[in-house]
Amino acid sequence: MAVIAVARERRAGETRVAATADTVKKLIAQGFEVVVEAGAGLTASVTDADYEAAGAKLEKTAKAAIGKADILFCVRGPEAAEIAALKPGAIVVGTLNPHQDKATLEALAKAKVSAFAMEFVPRITRAQVMDVLSSQANLAGYRAVIEAAETFGKALPMMMTAAGTVAAAKVFVMGVGVAGLQAIATARRLGAVVTATDVRPATKEQVESLGAKFLAVEDEEFKNAQTAGGYAKEMSPEYQAKQAELVSGHIAKQDIVITTALIPGRPAPRLVSAAQVASMKPGSVLIDLAVEQGGNVEGARLSEIVETGGVKIVGYANLPGRIATDASALYSRNLMAFAGLFLTKEGAFAPDFEEEILKAALVTKDGAVVHPALLNK
Repeated sequence: MAVIAVARERRAGETRVAATADTVKKLIAQGFEVVVEAGAGLTASVTDADYEAAGAKLEKTAKAAIGKADILFCVRGPEAAEIAALKPGAIVVGTLNPHQDKATLEALAKAKVSAFAMEFVPRITRAQVMDVLSSQANLAGYRAVIEAAETFGKALPMMMTAAGTVAAAKVFVMGVGVAGLQAIATARRLGAVVTATDVRPATKEQVESLGAKFLAVEDEEFKNAQTAGGYAKEMSPEYQAKQAELVSGHIAKQDIVITTALIPGRPAPRLVSAAQVASMKPGSVLIDLAVEQGGNVEGARLSEIVETGGVKIVGYANLPGRIATDASALYSRNLMAFAGLFLTKEGAFAPDFEEEILKAALVTKDGAVVHPALLNK
């Protein structure tokens, strides 16, 4: 019987956990044994008693839990002491930040661990239940609006009172992926007037279906600005200049701007310049969801709120971690579905590294970094 270990997340600011009591129970039903480090779920509102009631075995230390593992579930990549505790041939599954955290990948390879980066799970129909980028981005988009409402000094919906009318806030969402769509939906529910922009033409209909208005330079480059995998392509400097000109006047009129644009393996594209920030009214707020990859907003700083000319730029890291209970619930279901690929139809633990999804997500094996996107970089 294969053993899955879940340890407390030790990366700074990480509040999520890689398994909940619900997924522990289901993993055991699939035929796995689950070992959990004591206290692993506390920041996500999962108690040790919850894990024990679900059938998990508790260990007092990460070393004791990980040392027994055939598979280690994690949210962020394991740290050196955790990697040292893994037995050779063990499997690590998590969001490993493979393009940026090369040191962790090299350490996993050196330890002869087979590591799977959930960021590389292909966007195909049968892998949707394993798509951690979508499950976490959805919550990040929601939380971005909540953070904006908290920071903004006014109400979002229009209110008509005997003392006068409160105007609805104007919210502009830049980048309409999963996070952007949820941000639009949440801002609309809160009563804001919402506009949105994206370089992918397919998003126009999605934006309008949520009751928001779409803003973009709709030229030939715009019509071909989406990859086969559904991601945005990096646009030419010429297009970026035209788009910047279009949105500059729009940004100046907004109360809240939320930026969500990311390009896999590349620094986040710059969407909002310092001049555009300066054009906004005092009291306005920008939320930069891409700050961990360099930021979409000029002047954004990781884990800080920067105020310039009365405008606040919010650069909080790990927005899903600010809703740790729900984020953990969704993330752990993604991992549970992925772990099912390690089992044969008869329920035996026998990973097939040539299986389509496993092969796409595999980043280290047999002492080396093996993913094609990470080689020669």
